[in-house]
Amino acid sequence: MPQSLPTDPTHFTADIDTGLDVETDVAVAATGPEILLELVDDEGVTIGTGEKLWAHQQPGRLHRAFSVFLFDRQGRLLLQRRALGKYHSPGVWSNTCCGHPYPDEQPFVAAARRTAEELGVAPALLCEAGTVRYDLPDEASGLIEREWNHLFVGLVTAPVLPDPEEVEDFAFVTAQELRELRAERPFSVWFETVFEAALPGIREIAGRDW
Repeated sequence: MPQSLPTDPTHFTADIDTGLDVETDVAVAATGPEILLELVDDEGVTIGTGEKLWAHQQPGRLHRAFSVFLFDRQGRLLLQRRALGKYHSPGVWSNTCCGHPYPDEQPFVAAARRTAEELGVAPALLCEAGTVRYDLPDEASGLIEREWNHLFVGLVTAPVLPDPEEVEDFAFVTAQELRELRAERPFSVWFETVFEAALPGIREIAGRDW
């Protein structure tokens, strides 16, 4: 797998009524195994479950998600470029890891699990950094992110061994290198929102340079 950043910095190996006012399970036919997410209300309280792709189709259904930002010992952020085969936002750069807890799975557990699945490495430290809610349409795919997102920041000290079906490339970047990369390459539609929301926690882990 290629592991060089395109810019060649330092690099190391709107509310919609869903009609769900009681607990309910909703699923639609889709190719591949069905994946259920937790649907939540405007306070982040679980109200039921919904199939993953269905929840991301317009007008979107508010659901629980998580975003992870991991840093190395030098204070560099681990980014990933999403695999080209992903149904949502393929081939763009994004934060270390993001995803959705399974129904009844704690967001912290889901964040650690999914980081290991995608990047082959467990966080050496993982701390909660708040939550953020957003409604972000993705013009490229026609999908929408209506998420109640749990934020986590932490450290990574072991070699990164990404799953090629999930991650096309990865890089550790400084704050300046991140600014340069964002100016030149597309990022996920949610990156700016979750990054800004996580900044207080990021600065506690990685320093005031961020």
